[in-house]
Amino acid sequence: MNNSQQQRFNVLYEQHLINLRLQGKQPATIDAYSRVIRQISAYFDNATDKLTLDWSLA
Repeated sequence: MNNSQQQRFNVLYEQHLINLRLQGKQPATIDAYSRVIRQISAYFDNATDKLTLDWSLA
């Protein structure tokens, strides 16, 4: 990810953590969900909000 994509990911990631806490999720659940989000973003080298079901690079 380039710098702007990384910054966008960081903002979305923090919002994700806040929402999970507000939902009353347990720390282990928050950790598991967050780890998966980081792994998916790293695998696709993109923020998860930009992923689609289309396998082509849009």
